[in-house]
Amino acid sequence: MTENDTPFSVETTFYIRYAETDAMGIVHHASYIVYFEEARSVYTRARGRSYAEMEQDGYFLAVTEVHSRYHRSMRYGQQVTVKCWASEVKSRTLKFNYEIYDAATRELCVSGQTSHICLDHAGKVARFPSSWTQHWEVPLNKEDH
Repeated sequence: MTENDTPFSVETTFYIRYAETDAMGIVHHASYIVYFEEARSVYTRARGRSYAEMEQDGYFLAVTEVHSRYHRSMRYGQQVTVKCWASEVKSRTLKFNYEIYDAATRELCVSGQTSHICLDHAGKVARFPSSWTQHWEVPLNKEDH
């Protein structure tokens, strides 16, 4: 893969908060889902739109799957960087990939992926508006399985 083939990605860096850890001071597994969500929001704003604007268009982006792979523990007070990029866009679905690093060492701590489906405000599955698929810098696949 050349540099020109690399998908658009964003990174956001923050400190782990005490409320995100368990009794051992290690980040609780549920907190990673929140980190993924924050990175998706940063990604969306970096592409020129916010989730709120998308919802004003009459659609929601609902999470259908979350996968996480834990490589190293993270702890309260540690500064981390979350990288996010869109890896697949179909007519009704979208996937994001994530990597969470120790901000100081760039050591990979967590990798993951989320899958999403487009819903209208009535809760029915809908096709993404063309402006949305253009928003994510991933070619639209012709088939949606």
